Amino acid sequence: MGGFSPEWLALREPADHAARNPQVLAAVGAHFAAKTSLTIVDLGCGAGSNLRGAYAALPARQHWTLVDLDAGLLVATRERLADWADEAREQGEELVLSKGEHTITVDTRQADLNKDLEWVLGWQPDLVTAAALFDLTSKRWIERFVAALTSQRLPLYTVLTYDGRETWKPPHAADARMLAAFKHHQRGDKGFGPAAGPDATDLMAEAFRKSGFAVSIGDSAWQIDERRGELVQTLAKGIAEAVLETGQVDPATIADWLASRTQSASALVGHHDLWARPV
Repeated sequence: MGGFSPEWLALREPADHAARNPQVLAAVGAHFAAKTSLTIVDLGCGAGSNLRGAYAALPARQHWTLVDLDAGLLVATRERLADWADEAREQGEELVLSKGEHTITVDTRQADLNKDLEWVLGWQPDLVTAAALFDLTSKRWIERFVAALTSQRLPLYTVLTYDGRETWKPPHAADARMLAAFKHHQRGDKGFGPAAGPDATDLMAEAFRKSGFAVSIGDSAWQIDERRGELVQTLAKGIAEAVLETGQVDPATIADWLASRTQSASALVGHHDLWARPV
């Protein structure tokens, strides 16, 4: 899995943070409220957005291990976190950040979540997190992942898993065909086998519940308007390119849809957050 540029991740971060479900995040924070410190492993960390979006709800002392396959993104992560923090200093291989009343120690690790999953989870954190990851993984990988977590009784907080909802305004005659083709593309192999795409949250929830975990799910849809025009344009272009690869919609229709969408007044893109924990 790869192909996510620092520029795209920076562009989507404000929408990601605005969409994060506050009730689910508050439930995670309440679960760990009695702890003075917390260890977290963030899978597919990208440029560290998940840390920036969640840290304030968690205990004042945190140790994050940020995991990604892309070594370049791990370098960008450290740079962005250092710029974001009130203070930052190197401590050996770790980065120590001060942000408000929080002290956050960050370690970055390059790992392949196909080959190295059990090794990564073997670090026994208090919490496993991820953002915008599981719709890219396969049903088989999700079942393997949940089995590994439940066997060690590790809780999971994951956000922004794509759920297949899209609503653009104003509507376009090709919206339904474009969405169907995009969902088909989403189910292609992203490095983990045939991707679960919009079914990922339901698959995870079912697997966790069968293993005796409690599961909470909350809506975290992007609500994009003209204030995020660059995101709308970049998103529409990415969808058009994905649909073109499928061959399910003719190029002229795609071009007409894209021309309309880059002028869209607003868009909703559906996601869900999930909080699973042992009981």
